[in-house]
Amino acid sequence: MKIVRAADCRIVPWKNGGGATTEIAVEPDNASLDEFDWRISMARVASDGPFSEFVGTDRSLAVVTGRGLVLGIGDAADVVLDAASDPIRFAGDTPTSARLLAGAIVDLNVMTRRGRYDHRLQRVNASTIFDFGDHRIAAVVAPSGEVSLIVRQRTVTLMPGDSAILTSTADAPCQIVPAPATACYLVLLHEGGRQIGSA
Repeated sequence: MKIVRAADCRIVPWKNGGGATTEIAVEPDNASLDEFDWRISMARVASDGPFSEFVGTDRSLAVVTGRGLVLGIGDAADVVLDAASDPIRFAGDTPTSARLLAGAIVDLNVMTRRGRYDHRLQRVNASTIFDFGDHRIAAVVAPSGEVSLIVRQRTVTLMPGDSAILTSTADAPCQIVPAPATACYLVLLHEGGRQIGSA
């Protein structure tokens, strides 16, 4: 298990220059925005506008704090996303824009390079045990409250803004215990193409 403390995350400018993102983890290490296999990040969005385009990627987005936003993804109907919503998945190369509902938000973003990795992103607001299944790598992100992780009788506490990167060989099974009234997020990463049943 690798603990990523909030203070140790690097700040990276958005690809379109419209803001900056807090990079939680990227593979390979220190990969650029055009070279990563997978990437997990959080960003503060303070104004309406288009998303950066990431050709050949699939991405998932969750609003972790704030009133929410309206997403326009290609020709599909607009989607309202707030902190109580399940994450939404879409192609990184589909033109996408956001309109804030009422003030700035913070979002969690997961991206995988199509054909190299696939991912699932899910919101966790109650004690949950997961065993990785066919996924080799997992991440737990605690954006706004404390989260305890119990792995092989060892307990680790994530503070707000912290994350943990886990592997199936060393850290399965893992129990996620969010603090009361707190939600965290589980990212499951699978090497290769998209799996049947992936979110």
